[in-house]
Amino acid sequence: MVGSGRSRFIHDILCSSLDGALNDVDGQGSGARAAMRLLGISLALRNILRHRVRSAIALSTICFSVVALMLAGGFIEWIFWATREAAIQNGLGHIHVVRPGSLDQGMANPFSYLLPEASPELTALESDPETTVVAPRLDFGGLISHGDATLSFIGEGVDPDKEKLVSRVVQVSRGDGLSADDPKGVVIGQGLAVNLGVNVGDTVVLLATSSSGGTNGVEGHVRGFFSTEVKSYDDIALRVPISLARQLLKVSGSSVWVMALDKTEHTREVVERLRSRFRAANLTFIPWFDLSDFYAKTVALLSRQIDVVRVMIGLIIVLSISNVLIISVLERTGEIGTMMAMGTRRRVILRIFLVEGVMLGLVGGGAGLVLGLLLAHLISAIGIPMPPPPGRSAGYSAQILITWQTAAAAFALALGTTALASPYPAWKASRLVIVNALRHNR
Repeated sequence: MVGSGRSRFIHDILCSSLDGALNDVDGQGSGARAAMRLLGISLALRNILRHRVRSAIALSTICFSVVALMLAGGFIEWIFWATREAAIQNGLGHIHVVRPGSLDQGMANPFSYLLPEASPELTALESDPETTVVAPRLDFGGLISHGDATLSFIGEGVDPDKEKLVSRVVQVSRGDGLSADDPKGVVIGQGLAVNLGVNVGDTVVLLATSSSGGTNGVEGHVRGFFSTEVKSYDDIALRVPISLARQLLKVSGSSVWVMALDKTEHTREVVERLRSRFRAANLTFIPWFDLSDFYAKTVALLSRQIDVVRVMIGLIIVLSISNVLIISVLERTGEIGTMMAMGTRRRVILRIFLVEGVMLGLVGGGAGLVLGLLLAHLISAIGIPMPPPPGRSAGYSAQILITWQTAAAAFALALGTTALASPYPAWKASRLVIVNALRHNR
């Protein structure tokens, strides 16, 4: 080293020697210890800036690793959000209120688990501050006839006005949806309509077993066809006004009350509160995440995949930072020997290299957070074209959803892996033999 480079080197050595000397002073105060820590940070920063190309490569590796993890994690988070909201707004709702045992025994004896048409509990649920609507539903099954064709079906009797707030994304492919002004109008699944050979406006007859055990029938007309993401459901499903379903079954209650909340994030809190409040009311509250098996399996699968991505990115950062610091130790062996010869303790050498690794993680991780957020907003504004899901003909545009958990996990991975990569090179530097280190570059 010559000129200003040599001056900086001598200055670093003198500062390090002063650090070692002050460490030997008995009873030094907290101010002196703080000064030594700042001095170690200053030396580590100078060493990073002295080797700009190598430091830039290391920082780029950390930065783009954080960006990749944020974008991948943000895309997965958006898939979770889209899958969750699609299930909820497709008719699942946020909370189902049923009689205890209804899910296990209700199929065999549905009329024994009916909820009343009106009750103080229903009024209390509707007045809950975080509840948007409580929609009654009556599940039933039977036969539908049109002309010479007769097919089996599963049906839901719903309140047309309230159901619009629960089933926000149910697609009516032809005709119109249910209406409170048309108590005889029904909507039929696209597949069931094709198999039955009906068109909008045709008359159909519904047959079902009533609560008294006999067979009852009602006549209605087709208002429209609907389609969902599950074709097998569209092949056998229909919906009718709940008044028509009660007339068909000769009952006055509901199978379930479906609650829609103002925010999905409030579901767990509201369920716990309602379970405590209505403990003696003979009601069971089931949140949406216990009803959507597809969502649970999607989260489990994609979470394992993103964990594999985190491990791979962590290994890349560890190998990259370890390589950078080991090369730095080899290039600065003579300097390290001179520092130790002038009284710098080995633990100080160890600390300098540890601080270098952590500083690389802090700077690279911080830059990655900023760049990742900018790219996430840009990509979300443009949109990610996605193919049509099963049962649909139209595709959609995906986005990147960066949550604070995603950003914190990416930054923590960068900082943690750099901290993990630093100890071995730092230990190698602190274990150098002074004599061999002094004559390393001769």
